[in-house]
Amino acid sequence: MKKIFAKRIKDIKASEIRELLKITENHDIISFAGGLPAPELFPVEEIATITSKLILEEGKKALQYSTTEGYIPLRKKIAYRMNKIFNTKVNEDEILITSGSQQALDIIGKVFLDEGDVVFCERPSYLGALNAFRGYGAKFSEIPTDNDGMIPEELEKTLASTFKRKLIYVIPDFQNPTGRTWSLERRKALLDIANKYQVMIVEDNPYGELRFDGEILPALKSLDTSNSVMYLGTFSKTFCPGMRIGWISVGEEVLEKCILVKQGADLHTSTINQMQLNMYLENYDLDTHIQRLKKVYKCRRDALIAAMSNELPLSIKFNIPDGGLFTWLEMPDDMDSRVLLDICLKKGVAFVPGHSFYANTSIYNTFRINYSNMPEDRIVEGVKRIATGISELKHH
Repeated sequence: MKKIFAKRIKDIKASEIRELLKITENHDIISFAGGLPAPELFPVEEIATITSKLILEEGKKALQYSTTEGYIPLRKKIAYRMNKIFNTKVNEDEILITSGSQQALDIIGKVFLDEGDVVFCERPSYLGALNAFRGYGAKFSEIPTDNDGMIPEELEKTLASTFKRKLIYVIPDFQNPTGRTWSLERRKALLDIANKYQVMIVEDNPYGELRFDGEILPALKSLDTSNSVMYLGTFSKTFCPGMRIGWISVGEEVLEKCILVKQGADLHTSTINQMQLNMYLENYDLDTHIQRLKKVYKCRRDALIAAMSNELPLSIKFNIPDGGLFTWLEMPDDMDSRVLLDICLKKGVAFVPGHSFYANTSIYNTFRINYSNMPEDRIVEGVKRIATGISELKHH
């Protein structure tokens, strides 16, 4: 039978990161590829304890259908954490629980995007968001960034000359893929420009609590005075990605539309997973758990930066993130990270070539390294192998 697919499917490409993860399931590979938390830090014993308690005490409820909006006690706890940590002023009625923040991106795409609508994003930006929005026929306008975030003058100039402008998508804290964090000045400038041109902002914040150095900056959502920011959060990086618990925080009018879309997608996020997480938050201290993550990830970041400083040639530029899971490397213009990856995979080390993170432009001399998933000795060895690969690439 001839398969007549929807037009939108032709622009959707497989995630190179997902494909790389298939290769890196081989434990002999030193993988800097996925944005994977360290599995040895998952609170396995605590989850086992609360799961047994949950099933015995509330099993009939935990195994039943639930409301689309999500489990109310968990939504209250999420609102409380957002207000405490990121200085927002939200309540549980402004929270929709999603199956990871990736579903939140998909929901926003379905609610807002028509064919040809323009999404403004950082250059480079998160591959998962680009793919989610492409599924609804979006076009992208890449805004140049520096170490302080999106450059306001470039954003305003582009907004002013764009007709079908619809959303601004940003990751202000420890951005994926670059690890950069926006300054407070840039956050305020973004809001001013978005308000001027009446464009909604999608603030994606999976990494904000994983800050090693300096003070946590206010979320865009906390600075928003016109209800123009849709805040996306997740427990995937601070707790367990396999649970797939994320959320959208937004005003009532938009939230109602998001709820309708989620009803059509999966009815609701897993009841038992929501109740497991809620019971964990009631019986254990998530902040203590996150402090443990930060201590380990900071050591791994420091090991990576030291190894790159020692092993890589001076022509390779890299940034030092203040938190999160990633750093970003830039090679001379005539070097191709795709070719480097082929060389490095033969040496048993993997990373993600940078071209995947650009919506429109073809830039091949960059790549992303994740440092959260490998112990320090493997990080050092992995960098040595990449350095050898770079040396071979120069003579390729």
